[in-house]
Amino acid sequence: MSWPGRLFDMRDTLVRMALLDLTGVGYLLLVPHSAGTPTATQWILAVLAFAVALAAHRRPVVNLVAQAALLAVAICLVDDFTINQVGASWALLEVTMRARAPRTIWLSAALLVVVDLLDSIDDPIGQVASGVVGLALEVGVPVLLGLVIRANRELSRQAVERARAEQRQHESESRAARADERSAIARELHDVVAHHVASMVLRVGVARHVLTDLDPRAGEVFDDVHGTGTAALAELRRLVAVLRNPDGVRGDAALTAIEPAALPAAIGASIDRARQAGVTVEADLDPAIGSLDAVRGMAVLRLTQEALTNVAKHAGAPALARLVVAVRDGCVHWEVTNDGRGAAPTGAPAGGGHGITGMRERVEVLGGQLEAGPTGTGWRVRTVLPAAVPSARSMPRDRAASVGSPAPESA
Repeated sequence: MSWPGRLFDMRDTLVRMALLDLTGVGYLLLVPHSAGTPTATQWILAVLAFAVALAAHRRPVVNLVAQAALLAVAICLVDDFTINQVGASWALLEVTMRARAPRTIWLSAALLVVVDLLDSIDDPIGQVASGVVGLALEVGVPVLLGLVIRANRELSRQAVERARAEQRQHESESRAARADERSAIARELHDVVAHHVASMVLRVGVARHVLTDLDPRAGEVFDDVHGTGTAALAELRRLVAVLRNPDGVRGDAALTAIEPAALPAAIGASIDRARQAGVTVEADLDPAIGSLDAVRGMAVLRLTQEALTNVAKHAGAPALARLVVAVRDGCVHWEVTNDGRGAAPTGAPAGGGHGITGMRERVEVLGGQLEAGPTGTGWRVRTVLPAAVPSARSMPRDRAASVGSPAPESA
């Protein structure tokens, strides 16, 4: 804000009064007077006006009444009452700028007019012209200036409200556009992906029952594929339901959740699948993970699934992966490392996928930071999930929906 703007800001009344008092002192000390130096009475009235202005800077009406009373006394006792005139006029300006009711402004102006007319009692006819000019300067200018400041302040407030309304409208339109996009994605997931996944699950189940003389190891593979496909189909149905109606979920449930007691078993199943793919997995799981909240529990499960899948995909079957999940001071410390055997020297995942990006987004939604990078010949991914999980209402709606949500099993 510029200095002129700050000078008439409602929060800077004390600064205005201090500047006014300094100006009045300068007038008494430096400006030549026709009657010589200011008298003791002038000094007393001026000091009282200065003190009242500072003491009552937050009470404009009280300040005006006191300044008007001092002006009336000055008119009766001294010849040069400029200081008290300026003090009363400035008090009227403050009332005009800050009064809530217009009636207060006009009553204050009328009071000052009556006081100023005391100077015309002795010679009412001879001082008509000078009285009109004096009233215009002493009363009219402060009122007009105060009304202009009030009008500008109101215009600024209306401009801010319009800007906020436009921002709300823009956000509403953005939410509507995202809702349309989610509906389109939901249709594609339902009509294409879910349909094909359901078809594959059905065919694997038929093959498992038709081929009765299979090698037991092949049967285990069929069962694993059938179970994995069934779980994927259920997740797709939940995701489709959330995409179609994200407002139907409450609070933190806008994130996909899991029952806390089921988390250790779900992580164990993910470890078993990685071992079936040929990866050697060493797991160090804190028993306290069974008491995690549902949101962070699902995040730990998804991170583990993605990390172990990346190990099997990029480091190869001979790789040794180590999973560590610990709960310390309410925070979840999660880490997956691999030694990089069977992979490129850096152990880095090959490009073209979105696994690390999705993991990072999931962690950031919960207020954490994901670290991923090479370590020796292998690769390490780790993060710390804070104890306090932010509400889904405080995060972007599209991000909250992007990680899924519990929903009915039917699409």
